[in-house]
Amino acid sequence: MKTKTAAELMAEYETLIARPNEVNHDFYNGIFERYRYPVLTREHTPPFWMYDLNPGTNPYMQQRLGVNCAFNSGALYQNGKYYLVARVEGMDRKSFFAVAESDSPTEGFRYWDYPVCLPDVYPEETNVYDMRLTAHEDGWIYGVFCSESKDRSSADLSAAVAAAGIVRTHDLKTWERLPNLVTTCSPQQRNVVLHPEFVDGQYAFYTRPMDDFIQTGSGGGIGFGLCADITHAVVEEERMISLRRYHTITESKNGAGAVPIKTPRGWLHIAHGVRNTAAGLRYVLYAFATDLQDPSKVVAEPGGMLLGPLGHERIGDVSNVAFTNGAVCTENGDIYLYYASSDTRLHVAHTDLARLMNYVFNTPRDALRSADCVQQRCRLIEDNLTFMKQRQ
Repeated sequence: MKTKTAAELMAEYETLIARPNEVNHDFYNGIFERYRYPVLTREHTPPFWMYDLNPGTNPYMQQRLGVNCAFNSGALYQNGKYYLVARVEGMDRKSFFAVAESDSPTEGFRYWDYPVCLPDVYPEETNVYDMRLTAHEDGWIYGVFCSESKDRSSADLSAAVAAAGIVRTHDLKTWERLPNLVTTCSPQQRNVVLHPEFVDGQYAFYTRPMDDFIQTGSGGGIGFGLCADITHAVVEEERMISLRRYHTITESKNGAGAVPIKTPRGWLHIAHGVRNTAAGLRYVLYAFATDLQDPSKVVAEPGGMLLGPLGHERIGDVSNVAFTNGAVCTENGDIYLYYASSDTRLHVAHTDLARLMNYVFNTPRDALRSADCVQQRCRLIEDNLTFMKQRQ
C-alpha cells in the first residue's frame, strides 16, 4: 500500500469540491429534477478533520478520527449563499453538526474549518442529530434537533430517550442553547420543526409525539402546538394535522421534514412517511399544505409519495430510506430540496413554487382502498383517451 502525502489528500479533496453537478436526465416526473451527484458525502470531509497531517507523528498517513457519513441536513438560503447544517457521523457512531457553504445550491459545498460546538448543558446528552433551521420572524435563526440520551430506567443497553433540543444564532457561528422542548402530553419527541412565523402571537411547533425512542405507539402522526416563550418552550396541547393511516406510506410513522414554505395558497410541507416491509422500514417523502392563517388546518393532501430512494440511493447504512430536514426557496421561486439516502449521503432535487403548488393542490388524495384506487386511475385514463382522441 502506497502511503499518500498530505498534499495528495488535499488535492483529491479539492478536486471533489470543484466537481460540477448535473441534472439526472434519466429521471422525469414533471414535479422535480434529481441531480446526478450527492452534494455531501463522507469524502467531502476535509482531510484535516480526519488525519494527523504531520508525517513525523503519522508516518503512514492513517485516519485518526474518521468520518462514516454525512446526511440529514438543515438548510438555509441567505444573501445569495446556501448553507447546510449537516449531520456528520464519525467512525465512533457519534453525530455532530457542521456548516457547509456554497454559492451554488447543487455543488461546491465546503465545510467551515471547524464543526459546530454546541453549548454542553445537558450532561446526559450522548448524541445530537437532524437539525431543522428556521429563520424566524423574531430575527433569530433557530435550530431544532434530536437530543438523545440513555434511558436509565431500562436495562437494555440500546434503550434511549429522545427530546427536541433548541438552539438559536444570528450567524451559524455563535449558538445559544435553550432548554429542550417540553410537551406535556408526549414523553418523547423527534422530528420537531419550528414554524417560521408567529401564530396567534405565539411560537408554533410541528411535533411528532412518541411513546418511546423508536415506536410512535399512541402518537397518531404530525402534531401542532403553540408556546408563548421559546426560551422555556412548553407545548401543552398537540393537535394532529397529518395522520398515520393503515396501508399507506405513513402506516408505521411519519414526521415533519423541512421547514414549511409560504405560498399564496398556503404553507407547503415536505414530510417523511414510513411503512414496514419484508425488508424492513421504508422511508419516503410526501407533501401537503396547510392554511396560511391557521397552519394547523390541512387544505391539500395529495396521495402517495413525492420522492423515494432510487437505484444506488437505496443502499447504505440504513437501506431503503429517503429523508429530509431541509429545503430552501429563493427570491425567484426556485426550491431546492436536500434529502438524504439510506442514512449515508445527501442529495439535492430542484423544483419551483409553481410546480410544487400544482402538484400539491391538483394531485388526488389517497383513495385508501384498492378498488377505489383503480376507479381513480380509470377516470384518469378515460379523460386522457378522450383528450387524445379529440387531438387526432
